[in-house]
Amino acid sequence: MDALKQLIRDVPDFPKPGILFKDITTLLRDADGLRSAVDCLAEPYRDKPLDQIVGIESRGFILGAAIADRLGTGFVPIRKPGKLPAETVSASYALEYGTDTLEMHRDALGGGHRVLIVDDLLATGGTARAAVNLVRECGAEVVGLAFLIELAALNGRAQLPDEQLFTVLQY
Repeated sequence: MDALKQLIRDVPDFPKPGILFKDITTLLRDADGLRSAVDCLAEPYRDKPLDQIVGIESRGFILGAAIADRLGTGFVPIRKPGKLPAETVSASYALEYGTDTLEMHRDALGGGHRVLIVDDLLATGGTARAAVNLVRECGAEVVGLAFLIELAALNGRAQLPDEQLFTVLQY
């Protein structure tokens, strides 16, 4: 795991002063690092029956699509508002400075689908909670949530007390 951490760049004061941003683009550009990160995220789910991987915009698309390929499932994107062309369901969540919203195609998942939600980062948990709500609104079952990075001090797990969480790296 130290090798993966060494591939992640810290960017101070992004997107605003006081934030230390964990930039995974440096890991993604490294073929061995990308392969290792995807392997680590996929491994706990190799023997679990899954129908879809749901990836949260935007880095969850990169990791989620690769995991879907590894596990032989389909991929469903969760996006910011106004980006999907067909009928959507939406969920709003709180931010430090207001609210934000996520959307998913209404017909992307159905009853009985077993879903793994993937994103690059678990911070406060609001985005992940909204994704869980969207998946369940469509009648699907959340098997778990997988994150490359968890910022433990922000206690995102508190937003997801009944969910099965897996993180590769913790800070």
